[in-house]
Formats: sequence, C-alpha cells, structure tokens
Amino acid sequence: MLEAIRRAVSFLRQKQILHKLGVVVSVAVIGIACYVLYHMLRGIDFNEVLEAIKSTEPRQIAMAALFVTAGYFTLTFYDLFAVRAIGHAHVPYRINALAAFTSYSIGHNVGASVFTGGAVRYRIYSAYGLNAIDVAKICFLAGLTFWLGNAAVLGLGISYHPEAAASIDQLPPWLNRALAMMIIAGLVAYVVWVWTHPRVVGRGPWTVVLPGGPLTLLQIAIGIIDLGFCALAMYVLVPDEPNLGFVVVAVIFVSATLLGFASHSPGGLGVFDAAMLVGLWQMDREELLGGMLLFRVLYYLSPFVISVILLTFREVIIGARSKRLQQAALKLDPGPAPEAAYVRERSDKS
Repeated sequence: MLEAIRRAVSFLRQKQILHKLGVVVSVAVIGIACYVLYHMLRGIDFNEVLEAIKSTEPRQIAMAALFVTAGYFTLTFYDLFAVRAIGHAHVPYRINALAAFTSYSIGHNVGASVFTGGAVRYRIYSAYGLNAIDVAKICFLAGLTFWLGNAAVLGLGISYHPEAAASIDQLPPWLNRALAMMIIAGLVAYVVWVWTHPRVVGRGPWTVVLPGGPLTLLQIAIGIIDLGFCALAMYVLVPDEPNLGFVVVAVIFVSATLLGFASHSPGGLGVFDAAMLVGLWQMDREELLGGMLLFRVLYYLSPFVISVILLTFREVIIGARSKRLQQAALKLDPGPAPEAAYVRERSDKS
C-alpha cells in the first residue's frame, strides 16, 4: 500500500501535477475570499472600526500581546526539536530561537513561507556548519509539528463543537463531526505507525528519520500549545457579545489560519479575514474588524519589524567581526615589503 502511494506521488511530481494543483487551489481560495470579503465589507463604516479600536481596553491589548509573545516563544521549540532530531545538538537554543522567530515572522508576512523562512534559516544555521539539506530537514520537521498540532486542535475542537466549523464550510454538523473523528483516527494511526518501528522518508542525503511515538506526542503538544496561545490572543480581542466561548473562536481561528496558508498570500491577507468574518457572523462587523486589525499588528506587523531589526544588527555584527579578523590576519602576515616585492619583480624579469 505504501509503495503504491509512493509511486503515485512520484508520478504526480514528474508530471508537475501537484504544483499545478497547488496553484489552482491557491488561486481558487483567494478568488473566493475576495468575493466573500467584498460582500462582507459592503456597508462597513470604517469610522466605527477606528472607534472600536480606540475603545479597546489597554488591558485587553496587553493580554493579547502576552499571548502572542507566548505563542512565538512556543515556536522556538519547533526549531529546537527539529535541529536535535537531525543530530545537531551543538547548535545552542538561542540560535534555534532566533531562527524560528525570524523565519516564521518574516515568512508569515512575505508569503511563500517555505522558501522565505527556509532562506532565513539557512542564513542563520549555515554559520554553525549546517548545509542546505540540513535546513530543508529542519523545515520539514518544523512543518510536521505545525500540521500535527493543527490536526489535533481541529479534530478535537470540531468533534466537540461541529457547529463552529459549519459556519465556515457550510457542511452539516454531523458531517463535520464525522470528518473530525476521521482526523483524530488518522492522527492516532500515525502515532501508532511511528511508535511500532523507526520510519524513514526521503532518499539518499534527503533521508529523514521520523520522530518515534513519544517524540511525536511531544510534537503534537508543542503544536497545540502554540495554536492555543494564538487563539487566546484572538479571543481576547474579539467582541465580548455575543459570548460564543473559546472553543468556537479557536476552531474558527485555526480554520481561517489554515485557509490563509493554503492561499499562500502574505499573512493570509484577505483569506483569513474573510473566513473570520464568515465564521463569526454573529458578532458586530465593525468591532470584529477592529479586533482583527489589532491582532494583525500584534501577531504579524510587530514581530516582522523586530525580526528585520534583529537580522540587520546580526549582519552588522557579523560584518564587523569579519573585518576585524581580516585586519588581524593582515597584521600577522602583512606580506612582502615593497622593496622586496620590487627586487623579486626585477629578478623575475631578468
């Protein structure tokens, strides 16, 4: 069965069907989101949106900022886990934290996070002897942690409250619950699969040993905690009335986030917003938009600015250090004196 799946995936890659299908899905998601967003924003009074932002209590903003900070702190363990899993324990945690924070914050805002985040990671990890293949493995394992966490949150959340997902996908609650149970069953099957025997994916130097059962459970826990903090930040900023409960907001938030990733638009712009407006239709649109704009400032814009500053300072420090080393090398080995060089040149000509 697995060999048949591998042959099918190989065939799809050779024909570039997966790439073409991904482009079609991205364009379709963005197109639908733009259509929905256009209709949802008609009649919006943007002065009321600004008033909603101004009326947000500083305590709410501070709590949301705290949850966002905790979420990004959890993201650092994505890289710590992945780097340790591929056998590079010599890389210190502070480098894992820098790589994770900057790659995710820049990737979230620029879009195409697989490439932009990978480029940032390579620039940081290459200083510690890791090559492009190592960085690709880190991106794969970090992405696996993210998707396992998403599957767990969606599976558990939708099975508990299927009506939350129904507001976005427009499917009957019983069907959403059935799909959620299938997600949980698939997650359990995957954990059992990696627990019973060491599993390997890829070929040659691209081979990656999948984490075993206990480590996979750790991956799932990291992903759940990360998404939980992000959902809490959004929950604090959305209107208090009607009070839909944290689970409903979390399910809609994670679903909207995944749709944003599927679109590959920078920060899920347009797609995430349309899904949130559709999913939380019971809330006042102006107040909801105000909360979403504050969330974007806290989760996307602020970390992006901080990441650019950190990377700029890092490059300046590395450049200055490299210049000092070159100057020190010249002092130790200044080369032949001008007179000696002249005599050598004359003797060569003669």
